[in-house]
Amino acid sequence: MSLKWNKIFAAILVAGIVAKLSGFVAGAVFHVEELEKNAYEIAVADAPTAGGAVAEAVAEPILALLANADITTGEKLSKACAACHTFEKGGSNGVGPNLWGVVGADKGAHAGFAYSDAMLAKEGTWNYQSLNTFLWKPKKYVEGTKMNYIGLKKPEQRADLIAWLRTLSDNPVALPSQAEIDAEAPQEDKAEAPEEMSQEPSDAQSE
Repeated sequence: MSLKWNKIFAAILVAGIVAKLSGFVAGAVFHVEELEKNAYEIAVADAPTAGGAVAEAVAEPILALLANADITTGEKLSKACAACHTFEKGGSNGVGPNLWGVVGADKGAHAGFAYSDAMLAKEGTWNYQSLNTFLWKPKKYVEGTKMNYIGLKKPEQRADLIAWLRTLSDNPVALPSQAEIDAEAPQEDKAEAPEEMSQEPSDAQSE
């Protein structure tokens, strides 16, 4: 009877030793390292604004850039438009209308050009702001326009081009006033700087 229990005890002991030895060998052979980051990055959508809606991209203001815009650069940029437009006074229409005097002109009103219904539906004049928005993304500003131009994303380039277009006139439209520039500036740029506190000189300084 004692021999039977000895065999059982020995079997349990051997099984324990084998299990412990197997765990040690497995740990030595298979070394697992924790990843510093996930193997696959998961893209996260832009966070909504405080109001809960995703902020819509808009053309950056350019009024403050016009006074110091580079007209020479603007003329170079206009070469991308030359395939569809002419610029000289009295020039003919092409795929697009002649652009002499476009700054300050009524939208969709150049004589002899067949505008799209979408453009004809636009009201007002081609002022600096409307030109800026249109040149940023034409198909967004005039949905249904025939114009296939993708647009200028850099505000400095839009300012250069518009400043050059302004020169195509016998009486160029006036540059924006400081009041107009201030009105166009984003709200965060309008915060008033704290007034400097004037300090009266001390007795020692006034001697």
